[in-house]
Amino acid sequence: MSEAVDTSTLCLFDVDGTLTAARQRVTPGMEDFLQRLRRRVRVGVVGGSDFIKIKEQLGDDVVEKVDYVFAENGLVAYKNGQLVAVQSIQAYMGEDLIQDFINFCLNYLSKITLPRKRGTFIEFRNGMLNVSPVGRSCSQEERIEFYQLDQKERIREKFVAVLQEEFKGKGLTFSIEGWDKRYCLGLVEKDSYKTYTSLETKLTCKKTTMRSMQIPEPSGMKSPALKIHNASVKTCSSTDTQQGLDF
Repeated sequence: MSEAVDTSTLCLFDVDGTLTAARQRVTPGMEDFLQRLRRRVRVGVVGGSDFIKIKEQLGDDVVEKVDYVFAENGLVAYKNGQLVAVQSIQAYMGEDLIQDFINFCLNYLSKITLPRKRGTFIEFRNGMLNVSPVGRSCSQEERIEFYQLDQKERIREKFVAVLQEEFKGKGLTFSIEGWDKRYCLGLVEKDSYKTYTSLETKLTCKKTTMRSMQIPEPSGMKSPALKIHNASVKTCSSTDTQQGLDF
């Protein structure tokens, strides 16, 4: 007799660097792990990328494989296979401010020299604008190269400081590592979960160790009982996880 699903517990997995190597396809072993876990608790995934990219990594039927899919860190949200929330940055900012922001970013980026620059420096998403100094069409090796340089030169940190000053009072928020993933918790609050567990990992070619991280309580949310869970699952990835490079 199968064990009943614990509907009071939600396990949320980050995508890049946890379920997959950055921007890579999920392995069969990890897919199997998620399905086995889903027979025990509710399962969701949250990623900074848009929904199209999450489908490329986790499959076109990802909304059927898990209970929640939060693209753009929850600005686009699916529950039980249905779209339940979309935040529009275009409606929030208005066309004039969007164009001012894009023009300013492109002008700033044109004045800095990097080892390499590729294409797609600004990606327009439903709920955010993603800016990449090296260009989102760069290769994985070029992403790593830029990340290592940025650790020394603080390129993105300096850029964000300039943006914060230039667009002060415009109601914009800037983040180097992506929109705060806690945003998605506000969308599941009404589902009355007693336990939220966020899992982030580092993939290696031998083993994936699930290291859960206690989630700070978002402003305005009732205090959930947070538990720490640890588990391991064998997987295989030829590339070690790198941290996100875009903001």
